[in-house]
Amino acid sequence: MKFFERIKKDIRVIFERDPAAKSVLEVVLCYSGLHAIWLHRISHALFTRGWIVSARLVSNFCRFLTGIEIHPGATIGDGLFIDHGTGIVIGETAELGKNVTLYQGVTLGGTGKEKGKRHPTIGNNVVVATGAKVLGSFKVGDHAKIGAGSVVLKEVPPHATVVGIPGRVVVLHGHRIRNEEDYRKALLDICNERGYDSNNPKICAEIMEELDVDLNHDMLPDPEREMMEIALRQIQRLEQRVNELETQLAEARAEISAEAMRTSSLEVALTESKVDLSKDVTK
Repeated sequence: MKFFERIKKDIRVIFERDPAAKSVLEVVLCYSGLHAIWLHRISHALFTRGWIVSARLVSNFCRFLTGIEIHPGATIGDGLFIDHGTGIVIGETAELGKNVTLYQGVTLGGTGKEKGKRHPTIGNNVVVATGAKVLGSFKVGDHAKIGAGSVVLKEVPPHATVVGIPGRVVVLHGHRIRNEEDYRKALLDICNERGYDSNNPKICAEIMEELDVDLNHDMLPDPEREMMEIALRQIQRLEQRVNELETQLAEARAEISAEAMRTSSLEVALTESKVDLSKDVTK
């Protein structure tokens, strides 16, 4: 019975997260992500029983059929949704929690040649957007979002939004993060809002729980654009200041020129007066 319940859940997850799904028949026959999950369960069962070659053959057939490569050793929780999964790679020691969403081109890979655990652990309700790379043995916290094209090389806290190369946290539980001070302040604010002791790390971990999956991975902050906008505003202020200084300089030059003309006129008048006086004395 559990077998059929899991299949029903796999299909239900697709209807919950993909508005393009129209019918159960379409989902069962046409969704390569669903096929990859089912084939992985077979290969994983063979792998855990020591039938390595058979497991790899099933995995390779899955890659040929769907364009999705999931190593038989990877551990995948219930509720995984793979949308347009071509190019997805999940490594041997990767672990995925419940209700994870992966888009095309995602890599959950390792770094170096070390043995043992070398791939990431993805928490519950995590969304990894198109083309993102999560490389290394660390944890991505529950309800985190990783933006399209990001390269994540270190641990991601729960409820965080990560963008960029290398990936950096830009939002934590709705609070905009620009540096470490912002991160600590956001965490403190969240603890205070919920009445928790912000000095207790266990209590801080408890606040990172929600029941929904946030699929709005397109609505992410763009730190590079923000820096460019800041630089542009600074340039505009400098241009305005330069224009003001040029105007002041032109006015000063005009005043100096006018003063010089007045001085010159006065000198001419004095000279003429001296000439007239000298004439009178001669007479």
